[in-house]
Amino acid sequence: MTTTKGGLFRFVRRYTGDDEDALDLVQETYTAAWLAIHRYDPARSFDVWLRAIALNKCRDWGRRRTVRRWIRQTVGLDAPEATHVADRTPDTDALIDDRRRIERLNTALRDLPDNLKAPLLLTSIDGRSQQEAAQILGITAKAVETRIARARQKLASAMMCEG
Repeated sequence: MTTTKGGLFRFVRRYTGDDEDALDLVQETYTAAWLAIHRYDPARSFDVWLRAIALNKCRDWGRRRTVRRWIRQTVGLDAPEATHVADRTPDTDALIDDRRRIERLNTALRDLPDNLKAPLLLTSIDGRSQQEAAQILGITAKAVETRIARARQKLASAMMCEG
């Protein structure tokens, strides 16, 4: 399986829940790969190597997001950034309900612990085998299987609680 920019973007987009952040992270991934190409081992899959870099970029993004969230909470809800809300009015009630379900799912995915989110996204969204995901994550295929099951349980629970 070869990595395409679109496939990498879809993986990162599911991780972040945001198109702009995903585009930035994909660009950072390719830049980091270019700068580290001398460390690439041709005996290993380039796709696995690139996906591991993307996953590390996503993890770094998550840590930065946590810090930003803490700063925003410290600033308070009166800050101009806290009062800006985008207008996303769909045409019908059905579209509104669908959008809410998708947003809840994206939020639930984004909020999964990293050790559960990465295996789920690599296999379910990115189409990787459990063995490939295990290679990228540096864990066993059995650990991937277990983490996917736990991630799905957490997602189902989050969707039931909010729905």
